[in-house]
Amino acid sequence: MKKLQDAKRKYEEVEIPEELNNIVKNSIKEAKRNQKKQKPVKRWGIGLVAAAALFTASVNVSPALAQSLSTVPLLGSIVQVVTFQAIELDEDTYNADLQTPNVTGLDNKKLENMLNEKYIEENEALYEGFLKDMEELKAEGGGHLGLSSTYEVVTDTDEILSISRYEVNTVASSSTTMRTDTIDKKNQILISLPSLFKDDSYIKIISDYITEEMKRQMKEDENIIYWVGDDVEVEPFDKIRPDQTFSITEDHKLTISFDKYEVAPGYMGVITFEIPTELLNPVLISDYYIK
Repeated sequence: MKKLQDAKRKYEEVEIPEELNNIVKNSIKEAKRNQKKQKPVKRWGIGLVAAAALFTASVNVSPALAQSLSTVPLLGSIVQVVTFQAIELDEDTYNADLQTPNVTGLDNKKLENMLNEKYIEENEALYEGFLKDMEELKAEGGGHLGLSSTYEVVTDTDEILSISRYEVNTVASSSTTMRTDTIDKKNQILISLPSLFKDDSYIKIISDYITEEMKRQMKEDENIIYWVGDDVEVEPFDKIRPDQTFSITEDHKLTISFDKYEVAPGYMGVITFEIPTELLNPVLISDYYIK
């Protein structure tokens, strides 16, 4: 379990560029104005290829290493998510399979480049951590170790693109971490959870709803267990984080997600709740995204 916690810590410590957070804070009008002023970044193509080459060299430890490029079509040829790099290692009881997403077709190249750089850095950190843990296990006499990093386009409309990345670490048991980026494709900005609301009162509103929904589900199904209430042996769910994983569905509903083991036993897996819009209306900045 310690190795699982360490692996998760390493994953969460990957630094997100400060500029990425700044983009979120810009208004839609400001984003459009900056986009018109921005000069094409000609050297990024070279930089991205160089980054890929460096990453490839850093994981060149086995003939099982594989690289591929596959396309998931989104709005024809306008915006696409591709597998920029697939890395595989299969060595006795040590297995790794990582897929790095790459966003193409955004007019806001600053946002596109920062997202893609972040995805490369995430998987690079994951793989380096895996190799270190593998060598430690071998030194201790061996064992089983697995790492999987995949992604999924969970929402794809004319307005919204949501990409979820999943990291699964396997030692004695497995843990799953999910991160989601939600992009406004029309206005070319990255949406954060706080940016949807007037103030931080949304935290209590959403948390109270999820708490009651957990209790309702457990009452209806004895096989469902959440860590909520005063009679649980672990720290119970209290409230969501300001940066809690979220997504916006095709029909403009807000969903909130929790990692495996975050609010429930492992067999419950990654858990997602859809939040009723009528509860959020009083604190939403607008109904542009959530309806």
